[in-house]
Amino acid sequence: VQLQASGGGLVQAGGSLTLSCAASQHTFSGYTVAWFRQAPGKEREFVATKRMGRTYYDDSVKGRFTISRDDAKNTVTLQMNNLKPEDTAVYYCGAGRPILSSLRSPVAYNSWGQGTLVTVSS
Repeated sequence: VQLQASGGGLVQAGGSLTLSCAASQHTFSGYTVAWFRQAPGKEREFVATKRMGRTYYDDSVKGRFTISRDDAKNTVTLQMNNLKPEDTAVYYCGAGRPILSSLRSPVAYNSWGQGTLVTVSS
């Protein structure tokens, strides 16, 4: 499945952004879609996913970010509120069929979007 991430930008601390991940040529059906992020010099880290109606978040974003999925539109959205400078990173959406214990591991996802940059100024 090919993915297209969008919605990044520059925002002040405390602000909000909405990221969108869209599928092209194929559908999300049967795939788990997750958001990851990668800051300069750091490894790609898990942010959020939704699987079988249940949502999973990294502790650093819990209560501030909300993931939603619309299979009819083949989109997965990440609503990010109360952004902090430490949220600055390139955000990627990934699709795959991970087992439950691997939901937070980027190696469990085999399709990736191009990434969208989120910059939060203090």
